[in-house]
Amino acid sequence: MGFVVALTVLGALTGCQNLGVQPWERDLLAKPVMTPGAADGLDDALDDHIYFSKEASSGGRGFGGGGCGCN
Repeated sequence: MGFVVALTVLGALTGCQNLGVQPWERDLLAKPVMTPGAADGLDDALDDHIYFSKEASSGGRGFGGGGCGCN
């Protein structure tokens, strides 16, 4: 019984030995264009337009409110 418990604990510990992601394993996410906030102004304006169109409201990112457009 003790052997099974020891083997289970040992197996669990060896499964956690490599938790980091290496740069070459990131593939497309390692590209500079994938950095949050790296988009140019046109991309930000388009994202805002899509967000407000879906929410049926204008402005209001800084305060709470529903998508009813009544702000």
